[in-house]
Order: sequence, then C-alpha cells, then structure tokens
Amino acid sequence: MTAARPVLIASALALAAWPSALAAQVQGMAAPPSTSAPGSAAPGVAPAPAGGTPSRVRIAPYIEVGQLLSADLNGGDVVTFTSLAAGVNAQASTPRAQAQLSYRYEHRFGWNDRYADDDIHSGLARGAYRLTRDLTLDGGALATRTRSDIRGAAPGVLVGDTGNISQLYSAYIGPVLTTRAGPVQIGANYRLGYTRVDTPGFGGIAPGQPRLDYFSDSWNQLATVSANVRPGAVLPVGLSLNASYERDDAGQLAQRYEGWFVRGDVLKPISPYVALTAGVGYERIESSQRDAAVDAAGRPLVDSRGRFVTAPTGPRRIAYRTDGVYYDAGVIWRPDRRTSVEGHVGERYGSLSVTGVARYQASRNVVMQVAVYDGIQTFGRQLRDGLSNLPTNFVETRDAFGQQFNGCVFSTSGTTPGGCLNDALQSVQTSLYRARGLDAMVSITRGRSTLGLGLGYTNRRLFAPQNAPGIVVYGTEDESWYAQIFFGHALGPNSGLNVNGFVNYYASKLAGAEDVVSLGSTASYYRNFGRLGTTASVGLYHFTVGDLSSALSAQALIAARYQF
Repeated sequence: MTAARPVLIASALALAAWPSALAAQVQGMAAPPSTSAPGSAAPGVAPAPAGGTPSRVRIAPYIEVGQLLSADLNGGDVVTFTSLAAGVNAQASTPRAQAQLSYRYEHRFGWNDRYADDDIHSGLARGAYRLTRDLTLDGGALATRTRSDIRGAAPGVLVGDTGNISQLYSAYIGPVLTTRAGPVQIGANYRLGYTRVDTPGFGGIAPGQPRLDYFSDSWNQLATVSANVRPGAVLPVGLSLNASYERDDAGQLAQRYEGWFVRGDVLKPISPYVALTAGVGYERIESSQRDAAVDAAGRPLVDSRGRFVTAPTGPRRIAYRTDGVYYDAGVIWRPDRRTSVEGHVGERYGSLSVTGVARYQASRNVVMQVAVYDGIQTFGRQLRDGLSNLPTNFVETRDAFGQQFNGCVFSTSGTTPGGCLNDALQSVQTSLYRARGLDAMVSITRGRSTLGLGLGYTNRRLFAPQNAPGIVVYGTEDESWYAQIFFGHALGPNSGLNVNGFVNYYASKLAGAEDVVSLGSTASYYRNFGRLGTTASVGLYHFTVGDLSSALSAQALIAARYQF
C-alpha cells in the first residue's frame, strides 16, 4: 500500500478513548499502514460543507499577452519573448463538492534565432465529490515542467535556455468508501492513475557520462480495504486489519511493479493523551522489466525520442523483490486539540524503517506539519500519492517565470498547510527506488497576507536488473534538499504583491556526477481594472553544476490579462 503519512489505523482507533473535541479534529484520518511519501487513504480531500452552507462556484477564463526579457548576467546576452496565454481559474464549494482548478496554456515567440518557440502547459486540479453519505469520488490532475536528469542543469526560472526540462502530465481518480457495521468501521478505496513525461532537452551533463533511460508513461492502480474497531467497543484495545494490492505498468522497457499487502494493528491508550501501537504485516513486492534491444556491437538501441527500444522477445528480469513479514511499534501523543505527534520504528525492506507525522495548529490561521516517510516507490505512484495529498483549495499565483505546481502547493483553508511534490519531482526516475525523507510545511494567514514555507530532504536508493544493457543506476543513490517560501499580500481589492523564493541541492552517486545547486526569487505586482488586469514581474536566478557550468540571469515581464 502506498498511502504514506503515518496517520495510521491506530490514530482512528484511539479516538473513542480520548476527548470528543480531539476526536473531531482527526475524524476520517484512518489509513492503511504507510509505506511511502506523505498521504492517507484519501489525502487532501476536504470535507464538504455542512448542509445549509451557501454554495460558492467561481469560473474565470482569461487570455493574456505579455513581453518577457531575460538577461544573462555572466555573458551579457539579452533575449526577449512575446507570450500569448489562455487559461482558467475555477473553484467550487458546495454541500457535496470541494474542488479547485488552475490551468494555463502559454506559447512563447522567441525574438532570437538561438531560442525556438515554446509551448508550456501549467495547471493543477483537485477535487472531491460526495456521491452518498459514505461514498466520495476523489481526483486530481497536474501539468507542469520538471527536471529530467538529477545530474544536469536546474533551470528553476523557465525563460530562455531550458535544457534538462520535461513537460509532465499526471492524473488520478477513484472512489473512497467509509461506512460502519456495528462497532466496525469499514473503509475501502480504489485509484486509477496515469503519468506521462515528454522527452527532455539536454543540458548541464559532463561529456562522456552515460545516458539514462527516459521515463515515458505509466498506468497505476491501487485497491485497499480496512476494518477497524476502536478501543472499548469490543476489547480494551483497538484492533485493525488492512489489505491492499497495487500495480504499476510503465512504457519504458515494459517495466512492471506489483505489490500485495496485509497487516494487523493493535492500539492501547495509556492516558487521555497517549497511546501505544504496534503492527505486523506481510508483503510481497516484485518489480521486473525487459532488456533493451542491442546492435551488433552490444550497444542499446534508442528510438527517435531517445528512449530505449525494448527487446520484444527477451525474458523479464527482476529489478527488485521482497517477500516476508515486517513490523513496527510506535506512540501517539495528543496533549490538546491543536497538537498531534505520531512516530513508528520497525524493520522493513531488510533494515530499520522510521515513519512519523507531527502537526500543530497554533490558531485558526497558523498550521505546521512535519512528515517522515519510507517506502518502495515508482515515479508514477509517488507522484500520484503526492498529487492526492494536495489540498482541494490552494493558493493561485501569477508567477510566469517559476515552475508552477512542481514544488510546494500551499493551502488557503487554514486547516492544512498544503503539500509538496519535491520528493517525486527532484528528477524524473525510470527505475524502482526506495524513497526515504522528511517534508515540513508552515502556512500562516493574517488579514490580507499569506505566508507559506516548505522544506525537506529525500533520498532514493535505485534498483534495476544487474548487468542489463544500457542500465547504469544499479545499486546507486541520489538525494536532494529543498526549501521554498511564498508571500502574498493584497494591497487592496484590485491589487497585490506575490513573492517566491527557492533553493535546491541535488547530489547523485552515479560515476562522474557533479552536485547541483539552484536558487532564485521572483516578485510580481498585479493591478486589476474591472475585467482587464495587468502584471509586472521580475526574477533573479542562479545555478551551478559542480565546476562544469554556471548560470546567473535576471528576468522581467509586463503582461495584460482580460478575464471573461
């Protein structure tokens, strides 16, 4: 099971033993045991407003024209672009539905023969629709641009030369069931997900380094079922039983992942605010792929897009397999309705495994959250889980320079800080990997101002068939650190200021790879005159790839938008 933030079945089982106000705070957060990046059985799904709450629906399509300038502060080169864009911002809040959509298509016309015209799709959609009292339909979609090769360039401000960048699309949908049978709470969900990545441009990799296989697309499915009994309902302890099945089929080299899981948990409250929990499970995970076709010299063949050609008659080779029992024990601490801390330590995947989550809501408008995760992942599955963990109401910005929606997405609800996609999108990875790391987020809203901060660390240990043609990642690791800050302030009903800042560090243990550092900041001022709006933005960006390459650039934009 790839739901991951360890707000486990144990969390729900302890509710009856604790104050009702605290129980209400975490109602509905039961999930099967965690194995991957932050998420829950239906993460990010905001409950529909209570009956009688006024319905709010907003749909705002627009067209925009702008002029961009990018200056290379190292070499003195200055290039300009004309931008034409069309998009829509929409939001719905009704007794049955919570949803938000922000999508933008942009075409940039280069005024310099060195830079070709460019098409950019950027958007995020998250929503939940309550079909019945017990059944909810949950879904999300993402369009963004992201780094391809962790060894290469890191152009965080996407203007001008944007090597090592791929256009990415991802979506998922599925039902979530929560019901009861006497004292037993029953949960089930199913998710169908799809991810596709375009072939990247080349940039920032040392000559002579081996090429990586390029991710193309993948379909993934997840089915889970759980049964929980809270403490005191039948026994003095709480009990839970969970089972799940997951599959991921990727186009590159016909890669296949399958996982079967079953687990039981026991929870024992030892005070009004502390509970102990322990669980044991059985899992079987297998990942396999075919070899690349080779030429007479034994070199792997690639197609017109640079991806390996799969040998159609070759046998399937095992990239990773585990089959056995795993276990962990933990503690849950909720001293008041604002604070929740949970941690688990056990043995899994043949070594120590640590997961946990801490959440503190200082006030109605200040919320902080930290999550520690550990799990066997594929790129498509981890991105799906990250997407499902994003809020159904999020901050929209007019940042034309940055990589929209491929870092942290901050919530506007005040009940959750949002979610980050950096763990999956540090680079596009075709191989199976073990993902371990930490994500932390803070969201603060004060009057007309919103402040969001996200930071984290992720480590990936890569798995692949040994000695397979063209595969160079066997037994290697990569890692990244990131930090992102957002500040938005409404100067009045028709104007405002947005500021974004970020810093990233990437490291790979592939032979010859150099560490990569990128940092930058953008600021935008907008002013609306009825349906007509104007935006002025500036940006500054720097990145280095070891001693191989370095870039320092400044950007400026003036744009006019007409909203229908």
